[in-house]
Amino acid sequence: MKTRAVVLVAMTLTLTSLTAIGQNGACQTSSQEALKSCRAGAQSAYLLALGQCENLYDPAARKACQQQAQSDRKDALSSCDAQFASRQNICGRLGGQPWDPKIDPANFVTTIDNPYMPLKPGTTLVYATFIDDGLEEEAFVITHNTKVILGVTCVEVHDTVTLNGQVTEDTLDWFAQDKQGNVWYFGEDSDEVTNGRVSSLHGSWTAGVSGAKPGIVMEATSAVGDFYRQEFLLGTAEDVAAVLNLDKTVKVPAGTFKHCLETGETSGLEPDTKELKYYAPGVGLVLTNDISGNEKLPLVEIISE
Repeated sequence: MKTRAVVLVAMTLTLTSLTAIGQNGACQTSSQEALKSCRAGAQSAYLLALGQCENLYDPAARKACQQQAQSDRKDALSSCDAQFASRQNICGRLGGQPWDPKIDPANFVTTIDNPYMPLKPGTTLVYATFIDDGLEEEAFVITHNTKVILGVTCVEVHDTVTLNGQVTEDTLDWFAQDKQGNVWYFGEDSDEVTNGRVSSLHGSWTAGVSGAKPGIVMEATSAVGDFYRQEFLLGTAEDVAAVLNLDKTVKVPAGTFKHCLETGETSGLEPDTKELKYYAPGVGLVLTNDISGNEKLPLVEIISE
């Protein structure tokens, strides 16, 4: 594998093969510990459910409750195994070394001008599609706000998703670009909203807090076959991406874009989720194709101040 600036300079990590580092690297061990944790959680939930079942007087209802608890435990354990398999596959592609990028604030700049992910404050990218429940829209607002994380000044993006005009997700994302041109993802404050109220904060993380590590969301120079973590907090944020193509033409409501970068993205947490994303030079993300859910989210409008 040829030496790449993103690895050698910014990350100080080497993407070696699994064979070269053996079967018991830090990545594999981390996956095994996560599996144990997941299984323990499934067992804990099962025992708690059985305790609840004992409070039912009706024998038939109690038996049905116990059977449901067993079914839920089986599903949970199956999910644990699927996550483990996904993590092991990711380890096989990344290598077995720890994910511990060294962040030097002096190696970062204040402007994000990566051709495939320019984040100019005051710009809004609007995406929209029709799903079974109605019109889903996403507004990716690049704000003038900043947040300092691990000593690095990050650009704050306000990302909201609505369904038929009602907010379902409300997220703040933080990005920064290093001097080599790589765009790093430093965290997110993610709110899931149900009926106007926050129903979950799951997925929220900040680099440097509780062991969370930043990842690269867009390389300075991409090559087909590149594979990298975009974020890392075991059990919370485990997205990865692979570069698939460097010259795709994409037609969406906002226009026709040539020479697009195509990536394939998945997560150790959600093994069944598989997305293809297309980034146009000078614009950024123009299309997300969720091939696991058979849903496309195209760019429909670019709004500038």
